[in-house]
Amino acid sequence: MLVLAIGLLGLAGLMTSSMRNNLSASHRTQATWMASDIIDRMRTNRAGAVTGGYVTAMGTAATCSTAVPTGTIPVQDIAAWKNQLACSLPAGNGSISVDTSTRVATVLIQWNDSRGSQGLANQKFKVDTQL
Repeated sequence: MLVLAIGLLGLAGLMTSSMRNNLSASHRTQATWMASDIIDRMRTNRAGAVTGGYVTAMGTAATCSTAVPTGTIPVQDIAAWKNQLACSLPAGNGSISVDTSTRVATVLIQWNDSRGSQGLANQKFKVDTQL
C-alpha cells in the first residue's frame, strides 16, 4: 500500500509539472504567432512601416479590452496587437523598432512565464525581419 501511495504521488507530481510546462509552451507559441501577425500587418502597410509608423515602446502592459481602436492604420494595428498580447499572455506586452535605413524591423514580446518550471517573470521573444 505504501509503495502504491508513493507511486501515485510521484505520478501526480509529474502531471503537475507537465501541465505547467505545457502552459509555458502554449505561451511561447502565442508569442510566435503574434510576432508573425504584426510583421504581416507591417508588410501589408510597408509604406507606413519603413517610415517608422509602427515604432512603439514596451511601456506598461495593457489590459484586455473589447474596444475597437481608431486612428491611422499603424495606430489601429498597434492597438489591436497590444490588446491581443494583453488578452493572450499573462502581463503580455510588446515593442517594435524599425531601422529606416536598412528597413529591418525588430519585434520584442514580453510576458510573465514564472509559472513554468524554468520560466522567467519577464520571458522575452525577439524577431528581426526585413520589411
